[in-house]
Amino acid sequence: MRSGELLEAHRRHWPESFDPGIMGLAFALHGARDATDARARRIWRSHGLTPAGFDVLATLRRSPPPRQLTPGQIREAMLISSGGLAKVLAQLADDGLVARSAGREDARVKPVRLTARGARLVEQAMAALVAANREWLADRLSPGELATLTALLLRLSGEDPARGRGGGTQA
Repeated sequence: MRSGELLEAHRRHWPESFDPGIMGLAFALHGARDATDARARRIWRSHGLTPAGFDVLATLRRSPPPRQLTPGQIREAMLISSGGLAKVLAQLADDGLVARSAGREDARVKPVRLTARGARLVEQAMAALVAANREWLADRLSPGELATLTALLLRLSGEDPARGRGGGTQA
């Protein structure tokens, strides 16, 4: 059901809580998120990645060289359970996208390093995702509208809109 249909259903069947501004924004945000997620999932699938697998590779790729983090650092960056992360890391290692080695200070800690193959794959997937989102947004919003929307959403999220200009409107 589209945002407008959801809004109308809410107005008709739950009028005592109906506020068109608030409900319209909430449904529009959910619709935009769903559209973004659907596009991303198609791209990740086309690269043989799951959402969590892409997130692990992207987390490692944006870390400083040698693009290596402990599982705890990855969990913190991704907000994933340790059991869920262990499964994702095992699959990524089986696919040759990450490598594990014993830690220098504690052999029980096995840092996760992005392999060259993993870096190439996540860079290709990210490039495809950025291009798809750029095209999708350019078809719907002018550059000024995009900048305004980004600033407003950052303000709603409690972030400083001036800090969001460093590329946050690209993907």
